[in-house]
Amino acid sequence: MYFDSHVHLNDDLLFNDLENVVAAAEAAGVRRMICVGYDVASSERAIAIAETYKNVYAAVGLHPENAHRMNDADFEAIERMLSHPKVVAVGEIGLDRYWDKTKLEVQIAAFIRQIELADKYHKPICVHMREATMETISVLTAHKPSSMRGVMHCYGGSPESAADFLRLGMFISLAGPVTFKNARVAKAVAAVVPLDRLLIETDAPYLAPDPYRGKRNESKYVPLVAAEIARIKGIAVETVERRTSENASSLFNVDISR
Repeated sequence: MYFDSHVHLNDDLLFNDLENVVAAAEAAGVRRMICVGYDVASSERAIAIAETYKNVYAAVGLHPENAHRMNDADFEAIERMLSHPKVVAVGEIGLDRYWDKTKLEVQIAAFIRQIELADKYHKPICVHMREATMETISVLTAHKPSSMRGVMHCYGGSPESAADFLRLGMFISLAGPVTFKNARVAKAVAAVVPLDRLLIETDAPYLAPDPYRGKRNESKYVPLVAAEIARIKGIAVETVERRTSENASSLFNVDISR
């Protein structure tokens, strides 16, 4: 069985076709999915989806792109959700300097506050990082308890920085871009990250893998990510399937035996 460790079933592009999307994923062997929130409304929707589908679990959090709009009520709402039995992580949280470099201090404050919530409720963190590698390493080094685990979702950094995140107790998750023909850095990351620290994801509906690049992504395509990692590492795809599912099961405390 495959485990899609990061998907936005709560996005309208998938939510409006949810029954078919989930059924197609299960038919492709994808038997566990983490539906990830990015604001209060999407986090609430993630929980509702997880309540409806037994193989779907939820992560709740406030995305860094929304940092300038966050208020205390938003953080309090996220905290209330963390007691729900199908909420398995805080995310997606982190830092993003791609769109707006002026609000980084606000993003950092929101990131730290949500790390503290994850610590309080003993949840792993799902970290979004875009053009903010050193800042993310700095925050995690200073504020993540050594016992807290997490994942660098849809990792887009270098192999060298991946080693830093591994030392910080993070897993590395790879998505559709690793299948792109010109994705030399992503392929280099796949080659060097140990299999016992690797997750796979779709980040659907975004970043569909080849040969579906540019189309709506779905969880049913996560086996294509596994196949490319297997090719790069020179191992059987079944090994990638099994080990990444075991890793996700361990990180998110999600049973994969049934």
